[in-house]
Amino acid sequence: MPLTTSKEMLQAARAGRFAVGAFNANNMEQIQGIVDAAVEERAPVILQVSQGAIRYAGLDFAAAMVKTAAAMADVPVVLHLDHGTDFDQNVLCLRAGFTSLMFDGSKKPYEENIATTARIVEIAHICDIPVEAELGKVLQSTPDITPQDVLDAMTKPDQAADFVARTGCDSLAVAIGSVHAMSSKAASLDIDRLKSISEAVDIPLVLHGSSGVLEESEVEAIGYGIAKINVATLLNIGFMDALRAAVAADTKASDPRKFLTHSREAVKEIVRHKMRLFGASGTVTSSGFSSPKTQHRSADLGNIE
Repeated sequence: MPLTTSKEMLQAARAGRFAVGAFNANNMEQIQGIVDAAVEERAPVILQVSQGAIRYAGLDFAAAMVKTAAAMADVPVVLHLDHGTDFDQNVLCLRAGFTSLMFDGSKKPYEENIATTARIVEIAHICDIPVEAELGKVLQSTPDITPQDVLDAMTKPDQAADFVARTGCDSLAVAIGSVHAMSSKAASLDIDRLKSISEAVDIPLVLHGSSGVLEESEVEAIGYGIAKINVATLLNIGFMDALRAAVAADTKASDPRKFLTHSREAVKEIVRHKMRLFGASGTVTSSGFSSPKTQHRSADLGNIE
């Protein structure tokens, strides 16, 4: 089906207390694995194009791959800009057919973040395209990062209410304890802070940096307004682990497709696992979205092979 926007999808997720998985799409095999899982799980899905993917494949090429995959699917697929850097890039993505935008002004002064976000919201809403903004800072994993650094960067609930009111953004990425690019699951989310933010604003909330978050903490967060959960590092790890294993098993093969099919399947299974964890599996119906099945809402789903 044609690409859809994230607005109705995230509103349905927030109301139904499930979360839509937003998976970073870096190459053809990852895109195929993500969309195949969504179709089989009957789940809505967001494919994100990051700054790295734009540098690697080019904006138009990356967008075209997602559009092609969406056209072959019978579940709602969103093409989303992940961590848009400025106003101009959001305009370029709007022109390229993205159905969801993001401006990450978290490193900017507060008033500058508001001003640029509001400007992007204004132009995007003319085209009925929703905008995700970020308040607080989801830090990058580094050897010297401390718990205090993470705490100091967290979103302030009273500031969130002011920010949303003044920008008109459709969803808000919040910093509540996750860290980008963590390779192991060790972080617990600040649920009390999330509760306060959710009470202060009336829009879907977004969790970035989920690959390093304990799964039981993710599930708990969904009950307090998290409607979109980003997954990137976990997919890359699974992709490369499967690729290395396939090459090691047949070092003389010369056809890369023999190896990349294993990577595609690994991505598909990780996405399937996350969709079930987030409660998104089985929510796509012929008439829209249904409430999630309770058996999917468990963090104890076993290991992913």
